Formats: sequence, structure tokens, C-alpha cells
Amino acid sequence: MKIVDVILSKGLTGFYFDDQRAIRSGKIREDGFAYLGEAVTSGFTKVRQAGESVSVQLVLENGQIAYGDCAAVQYSGAGGRDPLFLADEYIPVMEKYIVPLLKGRELTTFREMAAEVDGCRLEDGALIHTAVRYGVTQALLDAVARSNGLTMAEVISEEYGTELAEGPILLFGQTGDDRFTNADRMILKEIDVLPHGLFNNVAKLGSKGEKLREYLSWLKNRVEHLKLSPDYLPDFQVDVYGTIGEAFDQDIPAIAEYCRELAELVRPHRLRIEGPIDLGDRQQQIDGLAALCRYVDEHNIPVEFVADEWCNTLQDVKDFAEAKAGHMIQIKTPDLGGINNSIEAVLYCKAHGVRAYLGGTCNETERSAQITVHIALATQPCQILSKPGMGFDEGAAICRNEMNRTLALLEWRKGRGSNAQD
Repeated sequence: MKIVDVILSKGLTGFYFDDQRAIRSGKIREDGFAYLGEAVTSGFTKVRQAGESVSVQLVLENGQIAYGDCAAVQYSGAGGRDPLFLADEYIPVMEKYIVPLLKGRELTTFREMAAEVDGCRLEDGALIHTAVRYGVTQALLDAVARSNGLTMAEVISEEYGTELAEGPILLFGQTGDDRFTNADRMILKEIDVLPHGLFNNVAKLGSKGEKLREYLSWLKNRVEHLKLSPDYLPDFQVDVYGTIGEAFDQDIPAIAEYCRELAELVRPHRLRIEGPIDLGDRQQQIDGLAALCRYVDEHNIPVEFVADEWCNTLQDVKDFAEAKAGHMIQIKTPDLGGINNSIEAVLYCKAHGVRAYLGGTCNETERSAQITVHIALATQPCQILSKPGMGFDEGAAICRNEMNRTLALLEWRKGRGSNAQD
């Protein structure tokens, strides 16, 4: 099956690009949904600006169209990530490097073609932007699936030798700044893991963590008040973007003991804290997070820490996993470039006794979210991020529906096979 042509188009993502360095500086003021103040990260013209994507459509010789979306994370350019991904800037780059690479090509395996795209380099020797590799490999997975009459999950399972999930993967919702109303929405829909919370500066956390403490107390009571099923007991996971470390002067015992208070407060819910520290350097982050995990494990503090910042590439995931720098590692799919890397990252974490969270960003599209679901069904991480957007309902519907549709189809195929044998 040949790729007859490659069609590129500009699109919107489900959220926005935010200048994390500017927001965390404390010099930025909220202005409705926007921010007042100067952007400081290269490429940003405003602290918050509209998220952009590039859709990649592959025209196959049988007339089918396979597609994926190039997208980058909300906090582009921060924590060692690639710079801002703007469609008008990168479509010409893709026309120069990606279209000639794929147009007229015979489809082989996903793994082979994804590795080639993920290794695509510019004239200066630099790898092409992670967002480009992310979206193009999505389209290739879809193309291989369509050419073989399979779901994308089945292609991954066959090529990587994994077992397909037989039930839903846990879904993790994110509230954005509307952390009260959106938490209510999550509870009413009985989301598995909540609320994310977006505690991205110390003002939201509280100078000694008091605002997060108050919020978690409210959240526990709110679940009890609103839950429809008596056995509904979601896990709590909050993303604090290193602010706990800031509030407690990066003091490992002080951070850990504060987290003990939070864990005891939310019992019987399990507590995970994403990004408890951000030490501004990859190796320091690995060492610091590993030390924090050792401390809570040795002192029987019932909290899990999730690695996020500075854990961007497949090699980063491997290094964090080997160092036990995190009880769980977020595999932030757009940051890893080709989705082949996200697949391998989940499998590597599982092989090394570290919990894998197949994440991403609110700043993706419905297509990249759907394809992430297929990766999850084929690799079975502990949980998957509900995406895109920060409104919760939309992302949850996209991910849950794609998951349930695919599981139902796979079950139907198994039943059809049994009937055929009979």
C-alpha cells in the first residue's frame, strides 16, 4: 500500500500555550482568562496565546485517508522542551522535510517508518520539532492500521508483542484553574483519578502549602457529598509544578513531612503529587526526586511522587526510571516526539518496576487524544490523561468513548472468531 500524497493544514488545539517561566516569576497578573505582563520565554509574544496544531493527512492508494495531529505542550520551551510550535512557521519545514520523505512511499511496518520519521533531521543536524514527529507518526500508525484492517491498538500489540487491555484504563481528569466547579464535574462522572488542580505558583499553593491543604480537605468532603455510587473512591493526584519545593526551601524532610499531612488528610483516598520539586536542571532533578522518593518510602509516608518536569525524552524516562526518581513517571506524549517513543517508554517503566502514566497536555487535539487511547490499550499503563482542554467534559468524552468503542470492537472480533470456529 502506497502513500499517494501528504496534506497539511493548520488547526487549533484544545487549550493555549502558556509562558511558564513568566507565570512562575510572580510578576504576572491574571486578567480574566489572559495574563498581564511580559513574556520571557523565546518565541512567545504574550504570556498566554492560542494553541496551534498541524494536521497531517496521508492519502493511501486505496482511497483511505489516515491522519494525525502535530501538537506541543502547554508549557512549550520550559523544562528543557522544544520551542513554541507555530503552524505557519512549521508547515514550510514539513513541506521541505516530511512530504518528500513520505509521498510515494510503500507502507511497511509502523515501527520501521516511525523510527525513520522520529530520526528526521534538519540541515543543521538538529532533530525536527517534537510536535512534527508526534503528529506524523500518529498518521503512520493510522495508515498501517487502515491498510491491514486493524485498530491502531492491534497494530501496536502485534508489532511490540504486548497484550491488549480487556477493560478500561484509568482516566485522570484535569481541572485547570477552575478547580472547584470542574472537580464537581469529575465526581458526578466518577472519573478514576482527579483533579490535577494546576497549582503552578506558590500563591495558589500557599506560602507553607496551606491552600493546597484546604483544597484537598474540601475535595475529600465533596466526593463524599456528591458521589452517586457508595463504592466510588477516586485517587487524588495534584500537579504542583515544583511549588512545594519552593515553599519548603527544597528541604527533603520538610517536603516529605508536609506530604505526610496531606496523605493522612485525604485517607482513604490515595494521594499522588506530580512535580513536587523543580530543581532547574535534569541531573539535579533526578537526584532530588530520587532522594525524596527514598525518604517517603523509608519513613512509610503513604504518598506517591510523579516525575514530570525535566523528564521529556525517551532517554529521560529511562534515566528517571532507573534512578527510581518518581514512583510514577508521566510520559508526556508530545514531548517524546514520535509515538513509538511513548510506546517504548511505557514498556520500559513497567519492565523496571516504575508505574507508567501515559499523559500529554491539555494543549492537544481530539485526534492525538484518540491515538493516545490506542497506545494505552496496547501497553496498559496505570492511567491515561483525559485530554485535550481544561473543561474536563470534552476531553473525558473523547478519551472514554474512544476507549469503550475500541474495547467493544475488540470483544466483538473475539466473539466473531469463536463463532467462526464453531
